[in-house]
Amino acid sequence: MGNPLPDPVPDGEPTLVIGLGNPLMGDDGIGLVVLEQLAAQTFAPPVEFVDGGTWGLALLPDVERAGALLLLDAVHGSGEPGTVYVLEAQDIPRFLAAKVSPHQVDVRELLALAELRGALPSELRVVGVEPATVDYGDGLSPAVSAAIERMVSAAYGVLAGWGHTCAG
Repeated sequence: MGNPLPDPVPDGEPTLVIGLGNPLMGDDGIGLVVLEQLAAQTFAPPVEFVDGGTWGLALLPDVERAGALLLLDAVHGSGEPGTVYVLEAQDIPRFLAAKVSPHQVDVRELLALAELRGALPSELRVVGVEPATVDYGDGLSPAVSAAIERMVSAAYGVLAGWGHTCAG
């Protein structure tokens, strides 16, 4: 008899998966593509899926109510295009910077504000892919398209680590 996986998320606080990005900007839309594939599955216990697109600070209430948060996005790292990254909370940059416009808020500022307010989820990960191009264009590059299944698999791994099983 094996021990059940511990539930790292306090009761009443959901696990959220937020897909980020802009599908009009080439590889920047990858988070939404992966979100769509994950949202088509059933997880136990349930997982909530949010199309975060380019919503910026409008996502703050969602982030603050989550006990566990998985972000899906294009990530600029040091790898080749198509490299899949899984970032732990301590590896995700968070900072507040001066902005010319409120439309310039990105995920780093969103997480920094949640942290400043004492409401950053207890579990936080990013599954991302190194983009080949982030510019106005049609669809994903071949390198990023080839990484979709690896991103989905990495997201399943994160969710399984939080006690969620995919029921299909």
